[in-house]
Amino acid sequence: MRLSAQEEYGLRCLLQVAREPEGALTTPQLAEREGLGAAHVHKLMRLLRRGGLVKSVRGRNGGYQLARPAEQISVGSVLSALGGNLYSTDFCGQHKGVERVCVRNSDCAIRSVWIAIDQAVQNALGKTRLSDLLRSEPEMDVWIHSQPGLFPLRTLS
Repeated sequence: MRLSAQEEYGLRCLLQVAREPEGALTTPQLAEREGLGAAHVHKLMRLLRRGGLVKSVRGRNGGYQLARPAEQISVGSVLSALGGNLYSTDFCGQHKGVERVCVRNSDCAIRSVWIAIDQAVQNALGKTRLSDLLRSEPEMDVWIHSQPGLFPLRTLS
């Protein structure tokens, strides 16, 4: 399982916007700060706007702003707007092999594992706020270790 580039870059762009609470950031500013192409950033910001996470402000000092405070935005909602869940309900339909229906459709132990993992990940992402990610990496590592029920596994540091 992997995060897509779209999810990673979109979250990074949103964090840039969150760091500018009084102002707005333009697509070129975001592209420069994150080392991305302006067209790619425009696409990401359009997805985030459709997801209700940012709003666009017109005018001389225009650009993108958070649609609501960073404390009210879960990382789960950001990733959902950018791509979706790790495990989706149509997963079995996409992995059926050469058959019309997966041969394990009526009894699949693997599906139970994927559902449990997805629920654990969604729980952690739903409880992690955009404002939590505004910490430095060392501060974030300390915060993660202070959340044993949320992040039961240790990080590599």
